[in-house]
Amino acid sequence: MAAQLTTLLRAAYEYVCPVPPVAGAVSAVRRSAAEVLADWSVSPGIVEDALLVVSELVTNAIMHARPPAVLRLSRVPGDGVRIEVTDAGPVLSAGRALAGTDPDEHGRGETIVHALATRHGIRVHTGGVTRWADLTAG
Repeated sequence: MAAQLTTLLRAAYEYVCPVPPVAGAVSAVRRSAAEVLADWSVSPGIVEDALLVVSELVTNAIMHARPPAVLRLSRVPGDGVRIEVTDAGPVLSAGRALAGTDPDEHGRGETIVHALATRHGIRVHTGGVTRWADLTAG
C-alpha cells in the first residue's frame, strides 16, 4: 500500500521522458512536457517559458552530448517547475565546434535558459552531465 501511494505521489509531481538521439525528438518531447504541465495545472506563463527551456536543454543534449539523454520534470512548491536534462557527457572537448553547425544559428540556448530560469546550473557526475533550471512564478 505504501509503495503504491509513493508511486502515485511521484507521478503527480515528477515526469521522466527518454530523449531519442534524433533531431525530431525535440518537438515530441516538448509536446509530452506540455501535456504533463497542463495535467499539473501549471500557470500558462510558466508553461510557455518551461517549454522553451525544455526545447533548449533537449536540443543541447542531442546536438552536443552522447546518448542516452533523459528529461525529468518535477513540481516544486508553489507554482514552480524544475527541468533537468541528463546526458552521457559531451561529444567534443570544450571549445570545439560541431561540424556543419552555423554559429549564428546555434549557441543561444544557454543564454535563453539563464534569462528565463529563477535558478539554473550544471551537475557533472559519473553517469554524465545534468543541466537543470527552476522556473517559478513571480
